[in-house]
Amino acid sequence: MKKVIATQEAISLIGLLKQKHGDLLFHQSGGCCDGSTPMCYPRNEFMIGDNDVHLGDIAETPFYISKQQYEYMKHTVLIVDAKDGVGGMFSLESAERKRFFTHSEVISSP
Repeated sequence: MKKVIATQEAISLIGLLKQKHGDLLFHQSGGCCDGSTPMCYPRNEFMIGDNDVHLGDIAETPFYISKQQYEYMKHTVLIVDAKDGVGGMFSLESAERKRFFTHSEVISSP
């Protein structure tokens, strides 16, 4: 079972961002300044560490979450969506006046 999926709105926004910035990656924010939102970065500008879990890919773009946050969310599937508005100020989509956000659905097994 997939652990992360995306809506058509999110897939379209990812396509636009790839045209402008090249290969991307997502990292689910764990709080603080940007809340708990998926942050989108150029793939070569974000270092994935030993404490990050690869949940899967959306629109051929890898999606990561911290091990600690994964433990809380391992019984869910994350659904990445996009809408108008400004979200994470460090995430690429903010320049487009758009924001990514996640919903989650409980699944029976991690």
